Amino acid sequence: MARNGDGEGLPRTSSSSSNAAARLRARRDPLLIVCRCFSFITSLTAILCICVNVLSAIRSFKNGSDVFDGIFRCYAVVIAFFVVVAETEWGFIMKFWKVLEYWAGRGMLQIFVAVMTRAFPDESSKQKDLILLQNIASYMLLACGLIYVISGILCIGFLKRSRQKKEVSREQAIKDLEELERRREELEALLITERA
Repeated sequence: MARNGDGEGLPRTSSSSSNAAARLRARRDPLLIVCRCFSFITSLTAILCICVNVLSAIRSFKNGSDVFDGIFRCYAVVIAFFVVVAETEWGFIMKFWKVLEYWAGRGMLQIFVAVMTRAFPDESSKQKDLILLQNIASYMLLACGLIYVISGILCIGFLKRSRQKKEVSREQAIKDLEELERRREELEALLITERA
């Protein structure tokens, strides 16, 4: 009878701990979700800046009228690429460019790319759609950069990094807990087979 009582109690403990792990896993930090969404929007905007600058550079080199503008656009493409990479928060880049870890620095880089994208518009051109795209891309990236600078001044980036560390440690604790539960179930199964 004691064995039956022990055997009935074991699955309940296992299921309750797995339910607790599922509840912990289901709870996400709203600040991190908002930051990831904003980072995605900023990346898309920087990609739009890259496309606009590539089109402007091609037009400048094809016409041969303004080689300086084409070279300037090539630099804008390279720097905008760094904005996209910074938004992915790739560890290799962050290790060498520590300033991109801080939101104020990241925002200033975005504002710089926005100004480069907006600079030297060819108002006399027949391609008004390209100028419109330049304006849209530059003002969107300018807005993202301003939000980053203001958030950096308010230390939101520091708050995000600390919450990311907590999330990583929480996920690691959940993985460790699941591994311990799996191991405990294996040992209990071995114990039951030895008793029987």
